[in-house]
Amino acid sequence: QVQLVESGGGLVQAGGSLRLSCAASGRTFSSYTMGWFRQAPGKEREFVANIAWSGGYTSYADSVKGRFTISSDNAKNTVYLQMNSLKAEDTDVYYCAAASRVRSCSQGSADCDYWGQGAQGTISS
Repeated sequence: QVQLVESGGGLVQAGGSLRLSCAASGRTFSSYTMGWFRQAPGKEREFVANIAWSGGYTSYADSVKGRFTISSDNAKNTVYLQMNSLKAEDTDVYYCAAASRVRSCSQGSADCDYWGQGAQGTISS
């Protein structure tokens, strides 16, 4: 069974950085796409970024381009989200997700198969 465990959330001041990690287990993920989403209370979950575990593909939401970087460490079965130049509006619960298809997991429940429990990122202004 696929398990995704996020870590690295916390409180940081605006302009600072956070790095989220997502440790994946339970499968061989070479053909998977991994995604990061975020959700604020009362709002829809929104796409942040995704990456093909096999490499050669990443995509980002316009709101985070140039500030966030998604990467993967295949040896550790871990995906990262490096978040720089953080703004108060980046305050959200961040979720790691996985899809067993390439170039997938960008629409949320429609195309992601597995989800982590979420990690809170709070940016103070």
